Amino acid sequence: MTICYFTASGNSLYVARRIGGNLLSIPKLMRQEKIEIEDDAVGIVCPVYAAELPMMVMDFMRTAEIRTDYFFFVFTCGDRFDIALGHAEQAAQARGWDLKYADGVKMVYNYLPMYDMQEEVAKLPQMDVEGQINRICANIQERKEQRVVITEELRTLMESNHNNYALKIMKKDTALTYTVNDSCVRCAICYRVCPADNIRVTGLGVQFSDHCEVCYACLHNCPMNAIHMPDERSSARFRNEHVLLKDIIAANEL
Repeated sequence: MTICYFTASGNSLYVARRIGGNLLSIPKLMRQEKIEIEDDAVGIVCPVYAAELPMMVMDFMRTAEIRTDYFFFVFTCGDRFDIALGHAEQAAQARGWDLKYADGVKMVYNYLPMYDMQEEVAKLPQMDVEGQINRICANIQERKEQRVVITEELRTLMESNHNNYALKIMKKDTALTYTVNDSCVRCAICYRVCPADNIRVTGLGVQFSDHCEVCYACLHNCPMNAIHMPDERSSARFRNEHVLLKDIIAANEL
């Protein structure tokens, strides 16, 4: 089994590890000239961004060659992921891939403009995250099918969400609005955890470019909590307790 994953706060990496198999980082795969994956089971594990797939995951699905008898998709998300699953199914259909199992693990919201991370982390004990993951692991191990049906109602939700919500959030120039305070020690962790090579650290400080993935890896993983958004709910940050900073770096750095 092969799992292709995209992670910023560690949630998706943790879920991918729990499912098991050969784990491949999507940011690293996207730096290859050609992506070819063949296995008895191939899955994608990634977060939900604005009720859709991360932009890089969409690009991956457009370009990768995947051959398998059992293709699956698992989201990590704050709550409902039905709209995102519709986009996953749509992307799979565009490539002629048969998405046999699609599911999601409800975890914390880490969208900083809308949620306070301290409040979100406090909710974790009631979420039964391990129980959710155990169920998904068992289903995938047994090769169960759980398909996505894009009804007219779901299609309408997908289109409305994309036009009225996602387009406002999923912007490549998002990081240009970030600020860096005097706590910055120029350790370059932000550069190393960025999956899009969108950050430079020089004698002038941290500099952002215009091909951001809106993943917040730099925000959540800065050891000095020096990077901030103009509209964040609080300065609290989050990384999955089972994932180390070095794991995020290994997944995303050049």
